[in-house]
Amino acid sequence: MPGAAASAGATAETPGREPAAPRGPFEALGDPVRRRLLELLAAGERPAGVLVDALRAETRISQPAVSQHLRVLRDARLVTVRAEGTRRLYAVDDAGLDVVRLWLARFGDPFAQPLDALETEVARGRRARRRATGADGAAGAASAAG
Repeated sequence: MPGAAASAGATAETPGREPAAPRGPFEALGDPVRRRLLELLAAGERPAGVLVDALRAETRISQPAVSQHLRVLRDARLVTVRAEGTRRLYAVDDAGLDVVRLWLARFGDPFAQPLDALETEVARGRRARRRATGADGAAGAASAAG
């Protein structure tokens, strides 16, 4: 069925067609513009206009495109929005990020266990040196006095 494969590829690459909206936080985080928006919001709540201006200073992006990215982040529960008059203020949604943190925590810190083991060995070495110094120091003091 070569025709089916070709038509499927053509559909996926049709210019002007919007891709399906991400369904979860990791899909939303897959886009560099959305990651940048989260970075900007990490400093605290920001009006949509400030976010648009910041992104426009870095890239060529339209206000509607920024709004779409913010909507995806909202739908993924990574940001919250509240109205203040005619302005929309966006902030990081800590509950949504907790989902991401918990998932990542399953992988743990690959250096934690080896570093814990190293710390244990260093402590053992210190204790052994103290014992040796204490025993040698007492024996040395006794022979010097005699």
